[in-house]
Amino acid sequence: MNVLFLTIYRINNLSERGIYTDLMRKFRDEGHKVFIVTPSERRYKQKTAFKEQEGISLLKVYTLNFQKTNVIEKGIGTLLIEYQFLDAIKKYLSEIKFDVIIYSTPPITFTRVIKFIKRKSSADSYLLLKDIFPQNAVDLGLMKKNGLIHAFFSSKERSLYAVSDYIGCMSKANLDYLSINNPQINTDKMHVNPNSIEPVNSFLSHDQKVNIRKQYAIPLNNTTFVYGGNIGKPQGIHFLIEVIESNKLNDKCFFVVVGDGTEFNRLNSWFKMNKPVNAILLSGLPKQEYDNLVQSCDVGMIFLDKRFTIPNYPSRLLSYLEYKMPVITGTDGTTDIGKDAEENGYGFYCESGNLKLMNSQITFLSKNPDVIQMMGNKGYNYLLKNFSVENSYAIIMNQLKTN
Repeated sequence: MNVLFLTIYRINNLSERGIYTDLMRKFRDEGHKVFIVTPSERRYKQKTAFKEQEGISLLKVYTLNFQKTNVIEKGIGTLLIEYQFLDAIKKYLSEIKFDVIIYSTPPITFTRVIKFIKRKSSADSYLLLKDIFPQNAVDLGLMKKNGLIHAFFSSKERSLYAVSDYIGCMSKANLDYLSINNPQINTDKMHVNPNSIEPVNSFLSHDQKVNIRKQYAIPLNNTTFVYGGNIGKPQGIHFLIEVIESNKLNDKCFFVVVGDGTEFNRLNSWFKMNKPVNAILLSGLPKQEYDNLVQSCDVGMIFLDKRFTIPNYPSRLLSYLEYKMPVITGTDGTTDIGKDAEENGYGFYCESGNLKLMNSQITFLSKNPDVIQMMGNKGYNYLLKNFSVENSYAIIMNQLKTN
């Protein structure tokens, strides 16, 4: 098959590890011809370009900034991207007849591109639903419900669902939410297709972990809790701050926060003002350095703003499970990520804001390294069974073959 993948996430190197690059390499390795269209944000000052890389065709399209930028530029960029992608596809890929188009949210503004390819190639269209917009913006108070902007983007959202032949949802709660709130969608085209990666087959040795901890001045004998990834409004960073602040006298644990995003400066200001002795804050690291640091910690942490009414399922979970780490999830009550962790024995759920429960979970794991190891092994096995690219690839192919 000729596979066209559309994404707003920057892809430079196909050997990079991530939920999209891993999946596209799987398609390539199964003998399919893969074409990826990805943005080249204006901050990188690179014009639109097309190249072959590692057996995959990569079309990088010049766009406005999407990541780590202000709301105005992000909004305008979201509106323009379908026109920019469409122009680039017509210029560089006009001779290709595609069999399937795969795309993810965000954004919800790929409808024109998808309609063009479907009309030209009679291709199937498959949506990987990773984000439910504009409701997420409403939940965070960034958009007024039923206002003009909300109505506009809600129309875009419905159009995207309508043009999609298949919709893969991240979890059961994600699927249920979509079904209940969008009764116009044919339920036959909706199913669960979780975030997935190609797990590593090698792990750091004990000595390597010790050296990495020394590199970042992380105590060797403390139980280390790591929060890694985006540091933005969706994560409800205020609760992370409360957790670190309330444990400032706890000499059994240490907190590592690594990432970047719109709330990084706020968090950095707090660190500079309070100077916690058992916590460090690091700005975004290269993928390999980030993976090594995470693997050198003991417990992974996931935070989401408690105002969410949509069931998010952060992909950062996969890195924790991959390195045999249990997780503590401080999230809203809508997502099932914490419920899944508890039911399958690889983590704990705590509603964001429940500081007493969160700290009891931190204390329990700090005192029970054997439990950390046991839960970490359960999480790794669960990852292999449920969150591998083989699983995600099979789900997509079965949908295409069945219909």
